[in-house]
Amino acid sequence: MATVVIMPRQGQSVESCIITAFNKKVGDMVEKGETLFSYETDKSSFDEPAPESGKLLAIFREEGDDVPCLENVCVIGQDGEDISAFVPKEEETAAVAPAEVPAVAPAAQAATPVAEPTATAVATDIRAISPRARLLAEKTHADLLKAVPTGPNGRIIERDVQRLVDLGLTVSPAAKEGYSVAMEGSGINGKVVLGDLNAPAVAEAPVAAEAASATPVAAYEDVKLPNIRKVIAKSMHDSLANMAQLTLNASFDATKLMAFRASLKAGAEKMGLGNITLNDMVLFAVSRVLLNHKTLNAHYLDDTMRYFNTVNLGVAVDTERGLMVPTVFGAEKMSLNELSKAAKTVITAAQSGTINPDLLKGGTFTVTNLGSLGIESFTPVINPPQTGILGVCNITKRIKEVNGEDVTYPAMGLSLTFDHRALDGAPAAKFLKELCFALENFDLLLTK
Repeated sequence: MATVVIMPRQGQSVESCIITAFNKKVGDMVEKGETLFSYETDKSSFDEPAPESGKLLAIFREEGDDVPCLENVCVIGQDGEDISAFVPKEEETAAVAPAEVPAVAPAAQAATPVAEPTATAVATDIRAISPRARLLAEKTHADLLKAVPTGPNGRIIERDVQRLVDLGLTVSPAAKEGYSVAMEGSGINGKVVLGDLNAPAVAEAPVAAEAASATPVAAYEDVKLPNIRKVIAKSMHDSLANMAQLTLNASFDATKLMAFRASLKAGAEKMGLGNITLNDMVLFAVSRVLLNHKTLNAHYLDDTMRYFNTVNLGVAVDTERGLMVPTVFGAEKMSLNELSKAAKTVITAAQSGTINPDLLKGGTFTVTNLGSLGIESFTPVINPPQTGILGVCNITKRIKEVNGEDVTYPAMGLSLTFDHRALDGAPAAKFLKELCFALENFDLLLTK
């Protein structure tokens, strides 16, 4: 019996996912557990394993499609099985190519998995084309009759059209009607122009290599923005455009904090503790102090302020795919060791790209640390609807007067950005002052 593979729901808040790559094509044999395709939410990426062994009978979507969760993506089964019940409604009018009758002879498929378009290519059924590919073809005047489909079920997809453009296989708008696939264009880079329609037929000859060699090397490269970059861009722009953000900078004497960190590092194994870092200690202090300043542990909701009685701490993480902010829920209830472990768990999941999307929301306040990069102060951008974000800076040597003498001390910088619509400068400064005192006297904070 054929088995349908659907788009999974990764988290209750996820409505759809984007397919980033297919690892198999129609007709391929797959083993249970093998990766069929990869997909991503706005913040995470996943691989979908085959639920059963068999042959990939049909693929209903293509790379780049935004597929609603729980919708059919492909079907696994055996030759001759009826899969009509699994075909999505929008695909019912299109023929699904059976796996046992390939459109191209197997020998040709093995020799040229992805053929380059040429002037002698067999005419393509340009009715089987994705919307994005059709739009690109209309914009670039690509010669679709020379396209070599690489999409599911012999469909022309966007990359097929882009390959035509890269090879210079285009047709002028005036000559678009009435030209044949075997026609060699006399225009620049082999473009078919109006005068070619009345020219005598040209002997079949490949033009792909000539067109490729005639194409000049581009002076720049256009790279399509990944989905996560679009989300980050919109979020940051909306944050700055819609909030009255102001940043306060302060520093504190980190002598005791660094000494405590050294003692933890020396005795962690004997005490059964994890690798507790300076950043973990800042998170711990924030989770305690924040409860005394409800306007910073809140959401600004237009005409309403939502004050939280628990601290759901967002931790900004730099990943290969972009900035992510996983949440440590109920941070104020955790010990220093528990908070350190919880933070590392969500940070690792975010960096690996497999974090549950439900852990990327619900934060009441965020901490972002650029200290390891040598930043002395900066202006962190608030994650709406939160009302504040703390930036942690590096440690520098400063001078202060002690008993009439100038002494040096390690100073750690803190940058607090707050939403001036939700609170004024004085309450924000009081939070920063209390936090600095708590970090300067971290041993006392642990006794509370």
